[in-house]
Amino acid sequence: MRLQLGYIPLCDAAPLIAAHEFGFARSEGLDLDLSAEPSWATLRDRLALGHLDGAHMLAPLALASRLALSGPPSDLVVPLQLSANGNAITVSRGLWAAMEPESEALADVARAFARVATERRDAGRPLTLGTVHPFSCHSYQLRLFAEAGGLDSTAFRTVVVPPQHSVEALARGLVDGYCAGAPWNDVAVAAGHGRIAAFGCDLAPDAPEKVLALSARLDGTTLPLIRAVARAGQWCSDPANRADLIHRLAHRNYLNLDAELIGRAFAGDAILDSGGATRPVPGHLDLGASVQTPRPEAARWLMAQMRASRQIARDDRLETEAAAIYRPDLYQAALAL
Repeated sequence: MRLQLGYIPLCDAAPLIAAHEFGFARSEGLDLDLSAEPSWATLRDRLALGHLDGAHMLAPLALASRLALSGPPSDLVVPLQLSANGNAITVSRGLWAAMEPESEALADVARAFARVATERRDAGRPLTLGTVHPFSCHSYQLRLFAEAGGLDSTAFRTVVVPPQHSVEALARGLVDGYCAGAPWNDVAVAAGHGRIAAFGCDLAPDAPEKVLALSARLDGTTLPLIRAVARAGQWCSDPANRADLIHRLAHRNYLNLDAELIGRAFAGDAILDSGGATRPVPGHLDLGASVQTPRPEAARWLMAQMRASRQIARDDRLETEAAAIYRPDLYQAALAL
């Protein structure tokens, strides 16, 4: 059976890529055609319209799509969480120099950012920060970063920039910073364009990041696909397989980047700036079995973030529907076979 799956070029697309490249799908009788999409909005629409059978997808966007909050009506379900964490906030070198935080502690960095953002807003030149999509943990982490410094997120502008274009936007001065997933923060640092200011895992530990979103019409291929991608994700999380995984992700068909840059996402220490400053970031990107069960409480947490970001009003019916989109029963059935 041949299936069309979409993804965005990010390290946390690894379970889909590994399922195809290392035989996990083939062992389930599946042939995967992987399609790198230009933006999350395009991926959302192609999945909703039936051009894709499934996708590597932002967890909040999967809910927003199924709940008719974003894009065309969708029948998708979420039977597998692909990853937790993995995001970071990168700012331009000029903004970092203006911030001059007292220390590397999140509270000090957030307060320094809030001071500069307030000064720029009051001068009529508000900061512009990139996010990958309004319905994303990236957007929520930008809000949490602002709040950590005592700042309302309306004090700066946000614009949508696909993650693979975020470094270019920073280099050209189109944004003053952005929140994106690995490896795009490391790419900006290596190129000398930016400085990592904060990590998503510090702002929202173990936040549900990407999910496997599947069309409900798949029927008989659902469990084999879940099983293939889940086993591939577990393979990806094993350090013994790291070199093979990074080499494959670096290929021009996928992330098309130097393997050293991709490897930074899987290292225990993060490189923060072009000068080589580092700090340990345990749990920066988690692809393992411990995050794979699609827990309804994760859906409820995401809905709470949507409310806090004023994307939805309080609606118990909507929250019940959101929790039902997450299907741990399908995950458990797939792995039990």
